Amino acid sequence: MLSPEVPPTSPSAPAVSPSLVEARSQGPRYNFGLQETPQRCPSAQAASSSSPPGTSGAAGDRSGSSSLPRHPPSARPAQDSYFTNKRSYAENTLASHFTLGTSSSSAQDSNYPQILKTPLSAGNPQRPGYKSWTLQMEYSATSSSAVSAHSPSVIVAVVEGRGLARGEIGMASIDLKSPQIILSQFADNTTYAKVITKLKILSPLEIIMSNTACVVGKSTKLFTLITENFKNVNFTTVQRKYFNETKGLEYIEQLCITEFNSVLMEVQSKYYCLAAVAALLKYVEFIQNSVYAPKSLKICFQGSEQTAMIDSSSTQNLELIINNQDSRSNHTLFGVLNYTKTPGGSRRLRSNILEPLIDVETINMRLDCVQELLQDEELFFGLQSVLARFLDTEQLLSVLVQIPKQDTINAAESKITNLIYLKHTLELVDPLKITLKNCNTPLLRAYYGSLEDKRFVIILDKIKTVINDDARYMKGCLNMRTQKCYAVRSNINEFLDIARRTYTEIVDDIAGMISQLAEKYSLPLRTSFSSARGFFIQMTTDCTALPNDQLPSEFIKISKVKNSYSFTSADLIKMNERCQESLREIYHMTYMIVCKLLSEIYEHIHCLHKLSDTVSMLDMLLSFAHACTLSDYVRPEFTDTLAIKHGWHPILEKISVEKPVANNTYITEGSNFFIITGPNMSGKSTYLKQIALCQIMAQIGSYVPAEYASFRIAEQIFTRISTDDDIETNSSTFMKEMKEIAYILHNANDKSLILIDELGRGTNTEEGIGICYAVCEYLLRLKAFTLFATHFLELCHIDVLYPNVENVHFEVQHVKNTSRNKEAILYTYKLSKGLTEEKNYGLKAAEVSSLPPSIVLDAKEITSQITRQILQSQRSTPEMERQRAVYHLATRLVQTARNSQLDPDSLRTYLSNLKKKYEADFPRAKQVSGNTEE
Repeated sequence: MLSPEVPPTSPSAPAVSPSLVEARSQGPRYNFGLQETPQRCPSAQAASSSSPPGTSGAAGDRSGSSSLPRHPPSARPAQDSYFTNKRSYAENTLASHFTLGTSSSSAQDSNYPQILKTPLSAGNPQRPGYKSWTLQMEYSATSSSAVSAHSPSVIVAVVEGRGLARGEIGMASIDLKSPQIILSQFADNTTYAKVITKLKILSPLEIIMSNTACVVGKSTKLFTLITENFKNVNFTTVQRKYFNETKGLEYIEQLCITEFNSVLMEVQSKYYCLAAVAALLKYVEFIQNSVYAPKSLKICFQGSEQTAMIDSSSTQNLELIINNQDSRSNHTLFGVLNYTKTPGGSRRLRSNILEPLIDVETINMRLDCVQELLQDEELFFGLQSVLARFLDTEQLLSVLVQIPKQDTINAAESKITNLIYLKHTLELVDPLKITLKNCNTPLLRAYYGSLEDKRFVIILDKIKTVINDDARYMKGCLNMRTQKCYAVRSNINEFLDIARRTYTEIVDDIAGMISQLAEKYSLPLRTSFSSARGFFIQMTTDCTALPNDQLPSEFIKISKVKNSYSFTSADLIKMNERCQESLREIYHMTYMIVCKLLSEIYEHIHCLHKLSDTVSMLDMLLSFAHACTLSDYVRPEFTDTLAIKHGWHPILEKISVEKPVANNTYITEGSNFFIITGPNMSGKSTYLKQIALCQIMAQIGSYVPAEYASFRIAEQIFTRISTDDDIETNSSTFMKEMKEIAYILHNANDKSLILIDELGRGTNTEEGIGICYAVCEYLLRLKAFTLFATHFLELCHIDVLYPNVENVHFEVQHVKNTSRNKEAILYTYKLSKGLTEEKNYGLKAAEVSSLPPSIVLDAKEITSQITRQILQSQRSTPEMERQRAVYHLATRLVQTARNSQLDPDSLRTYLSNLKKKYEADFPRAKQVSGNTEE
């Protein structure tokens, strides 16, 4: 265990216990023995002392989701002018911060992680109000220039959210040999498998974490796991105030190369990776005594491995977690799928929606489970019944392993409560095992196997030797108070038994006294209890039933709600005080027994991590199955094709009275770029969102809203849908469009799903068309599946040059309005092949509105003139048709070879029909081919 960090009593006192500082066994050794002057920054004090447990002054309790609003931090260190005068900053720092010295620390056991305590400086020490530190450095015989080129040179900063945001991880890494910073933020469960995997891939030289992560007796699970898995890596702890997301965003804006500054669009709401990069850059500046030049670093964001990346803008556009119109509404994808019974299941569902899987085998294992749950009604309802009784296992485990600094009455009461919760949870393991006993799918069988861990029985047996069998979790504060009082068995502590008898007598006396008062005044009095007031008297009666329409003078603190009275008496207040004194004695003695019990079961308690993982996953899978029972969802397949038959929008289905109009989608490598046209309000944006939501549902292991669905795994999902400006980044509508599309172009690959709606509408028509055309041609080089909705009909002619482009449109019907003697548009929301035949539908929409008729008439005339000038006929030649036909035939043949499961005769028939279709659709192909041969 780590020694506690003792604040220095004098400028010469060491800031860190010598046992915490270890020399490096090889290469350069930097031994930071930092000393603090008595002067402290007021804001730094606020950041370190004012935050209650479970909150953060720097990177607070935030989920990291892009859709959450940004809140100002509760406390900030004073901001230094970091980039104002870098040369003088470095010189001042060197002159007044650091003095060279030697350290007598020797190398310790190499198996233990090397931990370097580094409080760091908050700014220029010559400015008043800042901390000043003295640095002691120890050099080994090997200089830094002699280190092998293959030695580790990556420094990683890791930070975890606290409180409700626990499990949200931010990481930033920099290779000292390369000017590149890699940022990551992702949700992880209590096993922190993603964090460990990512760190192993990075193979760091040094890991930086917050000093609050390794407080003695309260080391976080993440810190413990990292130190166990990376024993030969140097650890440095810095004050948590340096994990400052605002400063991190400033660093990125100042240091990122212009070509890669679109990363700001991705990370501006990723609070934890921003906090990590702030601490990382400050630390690198500290150890290297230098700063990076502005616009000199390549900074990129990477999601966690084996999950698809969905940027923050897409999360908001698709309304995955939060509804854009009403943040309290559950009209989101999370709301559609969330039928979870436990807090852990809800958290797992949320993190999966934000980071869908890309491993087909894992997805299919989940789908197998959902299928079995749908087919086995007994299993479905049995699991639902058992899971509904589970509490928040992760939170319970977190509280159980915390050791309070002071033995207060609240701490004692909390420990007793949590031990009862633990007993309640462990007693549910057997019912859960019985429910899963006859399962067939491998994943459910694996979870059944994990529940056979003998540690569950060992812990429960130890608890039952001390805790009464009848002690259990109950709703109601008085019920739980009773459970806590009588939790420990009789005859374990004689004084405890006496105290409980005293408490029982007091409670009986209170009930007897209230009964006597009821008889005395002939009133229907009853005993009530609340955690704030203790025992008090309640009565429900009409005012006319009271003598003189008022209560007797003996009753005090009277409150009335309608015909219900609440009050107490002086005697009852005294008896409540006696009751509290008795309770304090009971809780104190019970707490001592509970602490002894916990010390015996701590070595086995980590099996709860496995249990919480099992419960949360089962809960999420059950939630998927529940959603399927409420709608006609279908199990998706995974091929190299995006094929959806009669698919619909899952959120729209929840909102609408009638079922949404279903549409087909068919995208392959041969036809991977779809241009979608149609009038305003015809359904283009809804259709784009529908495809993305179905893709996400499929990749998290859920059934999807369609009659048939096949998906290609998408490693990234990009959207450019919204048309709002952005005040925070001082971006107009058009500038925001350009930033979002730049981010897509820089990060898209062949396995991406790209949805673009109304690009180029923020500028004039000619420039908008030019930008759209250039973007389309750039994306056409990729094999990404792209859907491009636009009002620029000129783009539809790009299919002449690129055979992998398909034009589709949403149909509308023209209906005669007899009352107004005008034509009205009837939206069918049906998708059809080809480009739309509707012209000037913007003018038609304007005509329906309240615009003056003269303005509409002038607009029509001007539009017709401009159209004649801009539009040019683009006709395809027979040679182009032949090439296009051959291209589509070739892609169909390749697709058949990859995915066909037909027998030889059926395959022969299919290929014959494919040839006939090719010849029928393009009758001139052979003729053109013959002319070419001649």
